[in-house]
Amino acid sequence: MSAGIIYEESVSYVEENLMKPLSVKQEEIIKDETLDFQENQKEPENFELSHGTVQKNDPYSDLLVHSKFTNSVSCGSDLPQTQTAHIGIKTFKCPESSECLSTNASLGKHRRVHIGEKMFACSECGKCLVTMSKLTEHERIHSGEKPYACSECEKCFRLKGELTKHERIHTGEKPFACYECEKCFRVKGELTKHERIHTGEKPFACSECEKCFRLKGELTKHERIHTGEKPYACSECEKCFISKGKLITHEKIHTGEKQFECSECEKCFRSKGELTVHERIHTGEKPFACSECGKCLTSKGNLTKHEMIHTGEKPFPCSECEKCFRTKSKLIEHERNHTGEKPFACYECGKCFISEGNLTKHERIHTGEKRFACSECGKFFISKCNLTAHERIHTGEKPFACSECEKCFRTMGNLIAHERIHTGEKPFACSECEKCFRTKGELTIHERIHSSIHSH
Repeated sequence: MSAGIIYEESVSYVEENLMKPLSVKQEEIIKDETLDFQENQKEPENFELSHGTVQKNDPYSDLLVHSKFTNSVSCGSDLPQTQTAHIGIKTFKCPESSECLSTNASLGKHRRVHIGEKMFACSECGKCLVTMSKLTEHERIHSGEKPYACSECEKCFRLKGELTKHERIHTGEKPFACYECEKCFRVKGELTKHERIHTGEKPFACSECEKCFRLKGELTKHERIHTGEKPYACSECEKCFISKGKLITHEKIHTGEKQFECSECEKCFRSKGELTVHERIHTGEKPFACSECGKCLTSKGNLTKHEMIHTGEKPFPCSECEKCFRTKSKLIEHERNHTGEKPFACYECGKCFISEGNLTKHERIHTGEKRFACSECGKFFISKCNLTAHERIHTGEKPFACSECEKCFRTMGNLIAHERIHTGEKPFACSECEKCFRTKGELTIHERIHSSIHSH
């Protein structure tokens, strides 16, 4: 189809629409905007029509789209601005972005974006806005006005756009799709964040350590590590946290809520993250590898703890005996040896323990569960550490050496018991005769003497 035919059809379309009668309100608007149009369209000194093309030196006075048809400006240029808007013609072209707008006034507003002009000031805080409508929206922050109500749940919003996003919760509409994986989102911003997973883009850098993040919120949380800020306090125990999410997870300790259930063993967890780490026990997945020894771990936290074995770092000292630990949790467990606190009780027999892990191991005695199998002989054990100690029988590994005589042992417990030979320590006392022993096993054997005497 030729350009001439397109032009003739456009003119025919305009003439047809001009023949339709306008309402009184439309006529008033056209009258007002036509006066404004005429006032704003005063010809600059160097205005001329040359070969049917509008030419002006000032790029921002080039408000009309250039047309190469016979001595005429773009279709609709002789119409009042409101009429061109009604019939869907956008004749006013921005020289900066090439965007076309339907009225001179719209182009004027649009132009302020490029030149940075903000002529509408808030009387409350002095902030300046590009348009009157933006100022009106801003002023609602101060007034608290929320004129846009959801027809489903009656929740109110300051902006029409916020309401539109919210309504998608009810409709289930997710119009923004990822080109990589086709996952859909309710708002454009969520899609933009998601796309960084595929691109690897991390535009938010920490000014302290230069670590980079995908999201501004992630950077904000991270920066609190450097500042020490913990703005989220638990209403029960007043413990503070760097993020709302960590507080919510912590509060479940007080409520006992464990809403995340493992589909394999039905064990429940307080957070989705804890469940994910746990599920790797069943799948065998260990995605975090140590750069020193190549050992793989189920979580980033476990890797960090493991790496301290190589560095020798033990940043958590006990205030009672000055013994140091690699993790805060191990220090807390150790401190209970001094305080005598044993907060974890067995529902079956009432026996109490200093840690949840020790309780879990103990409960397997009642259930008979032995989930950890030796790959060499097939023997099962109630805990991972018991399996590890057992496997050293097959490998011959004895990693725990005595500093006095250099004798080596398969387990740390055996080493501790051995070291008492050198120190003379006998911490296990008989309740009957007060005789003391180096190991719990020796005491148990001794106590049978008393029990046999009593039975006779």
